[in-house]
Amino acid sequence: MKILTLHCDYIKFKPLKKAIKNPEAIKNDDEKIVQEPLVVLTAVEQGDDQKVLDQYIEAIRKTAEEVKAKNIVLYPYAHLSSKLSSPDVALKTLEEAEKILAQDFKVTRAPFGYYKTFELKCKGHPLSELSKEFHPEGYESQVGGLAILKEEVYNPEKLLKEISRSKLDTSKLKDNDHRILGQKLDLFSFNEVAPGMVFWHNNGLIIYNELINYWRDEHRKAGYQEISTPQILDKRLWELSGHWDKYKENIFLSQYEGRTFAVKPMNCPGGMLVYKSSTKSYKDFPLRVAELGVVHRQELSGVLAGLFRVIKFTQDDAHLFCTEEQLETELIGVINLIDVIYKKFNFTYRVELSTRPAKRIGSDETWDKAESVLEKVLKKKKMNFKLNPGDGAFYGPKIDFHVKDSLEREWQCATLQLDFAMPERFDLEYTGSDNKKHRPVMLHRTIFGSLERFIGVLLEHTNGNLPVWLSPTQVRVINFTDRNTKAAEKTLKELKEQIPGLRIDSDLQNTTVSDKVRNAELRKIPYIIVIGDKEEEKKTLAVRSRGNKLKFGVKFESFVKEFKEKITKRE
Repeated sequence: MKILTLHCDYIKFKPLKKAIKNPEAIKNDDEKIVQEPLVVLTAVEQGDDQKVLDQYIEAIRKTAEEVKAKNIVLYPYAHLSSKLSSPDVALKTLEEAEKILAQDFKVTRAPFGYYKTFELKCKGHPLSELSKEFHPEGYESQVGGLAILKEEVYNPEKLLKEISRSKLDTSKLKDNDHRILGQKLDLFSFNEVAPGMVFWHNNGLIIYNELINYWRDEHRKAGYQEISTPQILDKRLWELSGHWDKYKENIFLSQYEGRTFAVKPMNCPGGMLVYKSSTKSYKDFPLRVAELGVVHRQELSGVLAGLFRVIKFTQDDAHLFCTEEQLETELIGVINLIDVIYKKFNFTYRVELSTRPAKRIGSDETWDKAESVLEKVLKKKKMNFKLNPGDGAFYGPKIDFHVKDSLEREWQCATLQLDFAMPERFDLEYTGSDNKKHRPVMLHRTIFGSLERFIGVLLEHTNGNLPVWLSPTQVRVINFTDRNTKAAEKTLKELKEQIPGLRIDSDLQNTTVSDKVRNAELRKIPYIIVIGDKEEEKKTLAVRSRGNKLKFGVKFESFVKEFKEKITKRE
């Protein structure tokens, strides 16, 4: 059995037509709306038995209790698996689960055997999206309870065919889907040898690295230090941090010399060890430490979606340590940095403030103080925000930033969280001006969130028409006729010399100018320079910037100056 649990603000669904010959009977086909549910997308598989059902119910109970969900929606979702059980068995399993869970929760079961339209809004906290799988007897277990079939021997020819099979099905994707753009612009690809992990091509890696360069520049200006922590850490560290109880099903594990190690799903614990590596004084504060950390989280293949939902991704985490007196200033600094970076990409955003949940750590006095300072900062910044009572993390309140793209879709990327748990769990301390030991105030924050997802959002937001500083190829030089080839080659060489780091190429094929321009436009290249007889004679350029008509008589020096300014300002 494979499941995906989604903690949502709401879900709406409505049966449309039969998906199998004999679906279950339903009284009506009205749209159903459930508020604040834990939605459990479920695929019942061949061989699932009572043991699997028990594990399924226990997992739902545990997640529902952790996120404090009183409403559960059991939603049959065949897309999670290619080894589905018969419809009769699947329906019976879901009915039995509904009966048992209804003893403690309000359960809604979506009708079985129908095509349905559904809409949901998933929350943004760490437990809002979790995928799990359960297996019957006859499977061998790896460390950590991860189940696999007995080892199968592959022959080279069969393996070669399988790894060459990864092709993108574009039939159900919109033209501006980032997966289509990634293929057209030769940015990245995926392969089943590494599900949910991006193979960055040269063009895509340019975008990735340029975003990181920009991120680093802005963080240096804002007084951050940058660190890098190990990819694999002892299981005991994750038990100490609290991640083990909540994430162990989603962590990749390995054995080394009799010890269990985890591929990190988050960067925070490593950052705590860097803090603890030396004694700290109030004179070291505020201490702003950032990490572009690569993390891995196990996900079911059925929920992977291009760059939007992956197994391996880069998080731009940062941890800020300060005194209570410095907290307000640090919060404002983070909000200002988020605003600067989002405006660079013409993103608008809205803000949510999530307050104390029922299950939490820390005293009410501490929570009062924390929530008060977050709200005070938002009001001081004159920011409109939505209040989400009870939706904060168990370790502290938080501010989430929801980016709106050109298609009016929202993406929760940046988050800013106050944390009472980590400093306590890791016994973080500093020496105050009174020469006594104190616990630092700690902030977690991301801005891009997942760098992979941010790139996907940006590609669709711009329809691949990236700004000049991010474009893999910034300038293309083309010749008007064959007799202008040498002049075009000379222009390309001189531009490279005058603009260090310029990403420039040429199209000198024996085709028409209109064909060459069209090809450059399909590659989303910001500047096209045409060299013809007049340009050769007058030593000028004919320049076509993206979205504009060809401009004749442009002086070489003027173009170089304008281009350098765009790159310097990252326009």
